Amino acid sequence: MSIEVFLGIYVLWNSFVFMTMGRDKRRAKRHQWRIPEARLLLMGAALGGVGLYAGMKYFHHKTSHSKFIIGAPLLIAVNLLMIGFFYYVGNYRLVIF
Repeated sequence: MSIEVFLGIYVLWNSFVFMTMGRDKRRAKRHQWRIPEARLLLMGAALGGVGLYAGMKYFHHKTSHSKFIIGAPLLIAVNLLMIGFFYYVGNYRLVIF
């Protein structure tokens, strides 16, 4: 997979995670069914850390939960390490299984 294609998918996925945080915030205000925290964190772990953190800050959502205060920046670092590892292993091509 070329780096351009990967970056396009990465931006789309993080945009989706960002919108999911906004959707969960709206549901919280309306006292509706919520998206489980574990699912939000899993989305962040699946290379969506930037969208998770941006959504957290923009929508002021989950900002008092230590799982998110610590977890979102940590997931960004883990995401960057994963991307770097796959880039390195692929001999400077991005290899995604």
